[in-house]
Amino acid sequence: MYKVYGDVISGNCYKVKLALHLLGKPYEWEAVDILKGETQSEAFLAKNPNGKIPVLELDDGSTLWESNAILNFLADGSELLPTEPRLRTQVLQWQFFEQYSHEPYVAVARFIKHYQDMPAERQEEFERCQVRGYKAFKVMEQQLKRTPYLVGDQYSIADIALYAYTHVADEGGFDLSNFPAIGEWLVRVASHPRHVGMRD
Repeated sequence: MYKVYGDVISGNCYKVKLALHLLGKPYEWEAVDILKGETQSEAFLAKNPNGKIPVLELDDGSTLWESNAILNFLADGSELLPTEPRLRTQVLQWQFFEQYSHEPYVAVARFIKHYQDMPAERQEEFERCQVRGYKAFKVMEQQLKRTPYLVGDQYSIADIALYAYTHVADEGGFDLSNFPAIGEWLVRVASHPRHVGMRD
């Protein structure tokens, strides 16, 4: 059985949780409080020297970290990861997009607004996140106007990667009402029979 070290309100940790549910894989959840510095303990750093969650621990005690890398490991050989090289590369394309053009702005805006209650010293940073976050949503909207999922007709880990923070974008002050294709996609993803919510 897998063991996941994570925080239930973290979008990066939610990616792993959602994938495990979709794949029907049993796991144990070990709560880690980053605000209390638990990711910097000696015991945790032995699992991930980078001191971040999520971490996936395998049966043999070895660990994997970085949420999108974990998604690729879990989904290998399943319907969530295409085998055709072009499609598989497009999955990676969207995962790289998520980590470099989406998460740094959508997730950070959420943290500043929802968890830090908008401190004055981060107002300018929050506004920059809004601009760049909306730019990322425009890219997603263009694709989702053409295809039901980010990589064609098939739900994949590309969708998991971007659903995680997009579905709580309102907590970061984002209004997605002008992105109807994203709205329909959010409903489509959540309608999967094995879907699990972030806080479930």
